[in-house]
Amino acid sequence: MSSSHLALPHSAVLAWWLTAWLRGHEQTDHVLDVLADDTHLLEGGSALDLLARSRASGAPYAGLALPVEGDPLGLGGPRDLNEAALDAGQAIIAGGLGLVPQVQGETVQWRPFGASPRQLPDVGEADRGLRESLIGAAGDLAALDVARWRPEAADALMNLHHRPALGAPLGTPPRCVDLAARGLQAWAIVDLALADDGGAISAYEVEQRRALLQPLGRAARRAIVAACSPEVWPDR
Repeated sequence: MSSSHLALPHSAVLAWWLTAWLRGHEQTDHVLDVLADDTHLLEGGSALDLLARSRASGAPYAGLALPVEGDPLGLGGPRDLNEAALDAGQAIIAGGLGLVPQVQGETVQWRPFGASPRQLPDVGEADRGLRESLIGAAGDLAALDVARWRPEAADALMNLHHRPALGAPLGTPPRCVDLAARGLQAWAIVDLALADDGGAISAYEVEQRRALLQPLGRAARRAIVAACSPEVWPDR
């Protein structure tokens, strides 16, 4: 799953809007209009069924998971949910309900699973981790002469103040919207820097580049997950 186009994953968008709806910040018609943009549907049902299934979970919010191999970020089990979410690269957790997306043509079908409790980094921890990783990545990429073999990545790293505008629903803390945008930027830098391994001289350099960028990629995912998981949002 790539974020180089600076758009939130389907699960992040749905987590924000489901939370706003479950908390009464957004009206049903408006949420359905937003979901219609990418045609979000419950597997075997409709967008309205997707809202109803989330309400039936009893959860007051929906949160995001962005797992990768070796790092099941945002997941607490059981195994069938973890495997499906890892395959998709993303999922939503709403109390005891897990939802995993599958893109089918023009629609995003959400498959329901049971979900177990999970542990997450809080917003402050994820924010600090992202800032530290960006500083470290800037030095690492300069040492690898990223500007020579992947100028787009160097440009993105130098233009972090140009953040993507994210359409968040009412009730989403501005700090979390900002953190999600900065997480997307960092994720895009990783995507750009790894997009052309032909620029490396040797297999060793390819692996070196991946190893150097791994902490930034992890920090970016943690930032987006925290920003889209209300159970770790700040109180103010």
